[in-house]
Amino acid sequence: MHEIGIVKAVVKTVLDFAADNGVETVSEIVMSVGELSLVVPDYLEKLYPVVVKDTPLKDTRLLLEIVPGLAECEDCDAIFNVAACEGICPDCGSQNKQVLSGTECTIKEIHIPESQ
Repeated sequence: MHEIGIVKAVVKTVLDFAADNGVETVSEIVMSVGELSLVVPDYLEKLYPVVVKDTPLKDTRLLLEIVPGLAECEDCDAIFNVAACEGICPDCGSQNKQVLSGTECTIKEIHIPESQ
């Protein structure tokens, strides 16, 4: 389960950002997690409260945005969902594709309360 390492890295990154920018409170962290990233969103959600419980982020919320795994067929130019189509173009049956999205696992936004 590599998700615990991801959550720890996110916490460190956000705490470093807060320290470097004089931010006292973070209310939410928004992450983009791609369908093809091999990261299990449910694990991130379950691990997050455990990892942040003894940190300044203990009262923050983790919001996950799932990014579809889209690809473009290199033979017919169709755009399709890789996972839903099991990697095979639904238009021409080709397996030749260029992945366009869905491999990311990134911090998208760090929300700070307006009172700061």
